[in-house]
Amino acid sequence: MNNNLTLEKLRAMRLYGMHDAFKTSLENTLKEQMTQDQFIAHLVASEWDNRRNRAVERAVKAACFRYNAFLEEIDYCFERGLDRNQVERLAALEFIKENKNLFITGPTGTGKSYLATALGNKACQEGYRVFYASTAKLMSLLKIAKVKGTILAELKRIERTDLLILDDFAMQAFDSQARGILMDIIEDRHQKQSTIITSQIPVKAWYDAIGEKTIADAVLDRLVHHALRVELYGESIRKRKKTNENNLQ
Repeated sequence: MNNNLTLEKLRAMRLYGMHDAFKTSLENTLKEQMTQDQFIAHLVASEWDNRRNRAVERAVKAACFRYNAFLEEIDYCFERGLDRNQVERLAALEFIKENKNLFITGPTGTGKSYLATALGNKACQEGYRVFYASTAKLMSLLKIAKVKGTILAELKRIERTDLLILDDFAMQAFDSQARGILMDIIEDRHQKQSTIITSQIPVKAWYDAIGEKTIADAVLDRLVHHALRVELYGESIRKRKKTNENNLQ
């Protein structure tokens, strides 16, 4: 048997998990320790894991997260209104299956973006399509797309996303063009996909930030209905950590 030829064929067929598992088996005694059925199962499992890992990597890359964040690394030591039980319930991602929205509000530095990104990362792990964006930057990019005539394709891409994360929502007032774009996004996703919104601005103040009464009413009616909420408070975690470090010195 020409093992090198077998390895070449596995790579040519893009069976990278099987390729690596078979190559490793040639370098140790693993194959001899297994029955033929067990070894085939081992190769298949290796290919399965490899494809899943690559799919997750692609999903995370496509999500365009600002930084890495993981639910397992959330710090509950600081008092900020973050309930571990609530986070664990959110981590089950039932709100995505039920097409519900999630609002995460609170002062700067309390971990809103981190929690949203960690949930988005978990969603990628579970096979959901996720897209993260700073709200202001997304509005700017979609305005440019409108000028170029590509906005319909961009809105369709956002509509197909299982979980949309709009970070720093309402940090800037929406102009007439941004209001229309926001309305299109929310209308397309209403009761079909989930949206996570993080904001330093309380939900009750979003109406004024959106502006024009008719659109504000329509957007908030679609967003707020059955939405889940995480309301954080307190000083910036980064500031408190720095203060604690200085006190220890």
